[in-house]
Amino acid sequence: MQKRGKKIAITGKGGTGKTMLAAIMTGLLARNKNLDILAIDADSAIGLAYALGIKAKMSVGEIRRQMIEDPGVKAKVQARHIRDVMADALEEGNGFRLLVMGRPEGPGCYCTINELLKYGIERLSEEFDLTIIDCEAGPEQVNRRVVQGVDVLILVTDLSMRGIKAVAAISEVVQRDQTMRFTRTGVVINRVRDSAKSIAKIAQHQYGLEVLGYIPEDENIAAYDSAGKPLTELPDSSPSLTAVQGILQKTALSVFYRGVSSLG
Repeated sequence: MQKRGKKIAITGKGGTGKTMLAAIMTGLLARNKNLDILAIDADSAIGLAYALGIKAKMSVGEIRRQMIEDPGVKAKVQARHIRDVMADALEEGNGFRLLVMGRPEGPGCYCTINELLKYGIERLSEEFDLTIIDCEAGPEQVNRRVVQGVDVLILVTDLSMRGIKAVAAISEVVQRDQTMRFTRTGVVINRVRDSAKSIAKIAQHQYGLEVLGYIPEDENIAAYDSAGKPLTELPDSSPSLTAVQGILQKTALSVFYRGVSSLG
């Protein structure tokens, strides 16, 4: 089967729910057993690994540390294809594989790990049908073109003005970057209680952003987070799952959802 190599990147202000969205999206798409899915935890907080219920044994950060501390390891890494190097850090999930960026360890410029991540994503994602990237909060990884070549960039905000201004700033970076001119960019509004009309209006009319969907307050998410349970095990009755399913349809990514039973 020829891989499609499609990539989704998810970012936004810290604490608005981008990791939650990445985890639920990964879990829903992983139900289609005909897909090869790669989830990338590109946030040094390692939140996606926890949300997916995976304890990563290796990370890109650890590979970086070994390269810095051991010239022999560095020589071996440089002698191999970057795709194969990144594959050493892959973890098996239920219907998907996970790559963790990890925290920077030891001396050296942090841009080194971003360069590894950038080219590793480009090469490794060619081996998968779909790659879902949970980015760091803010525009930093977009500025460094770590998410260059993504097909869909999802900006997550809550109902706060800080959240919407953060995604607007990221959108400005994307619009200035010619390498991302074919990327579909849109906003997902999270933790909606009664209405999100005011924030949606600001996103659409003030900043020219497409609204891809709304995720309501979901008590199941808070309960699972408190208990340390992976969000991939949320019951199908969870309103967040229904909302994310709608976002997949809105972004034309529902083609990857074929063969998966509808939520109850």
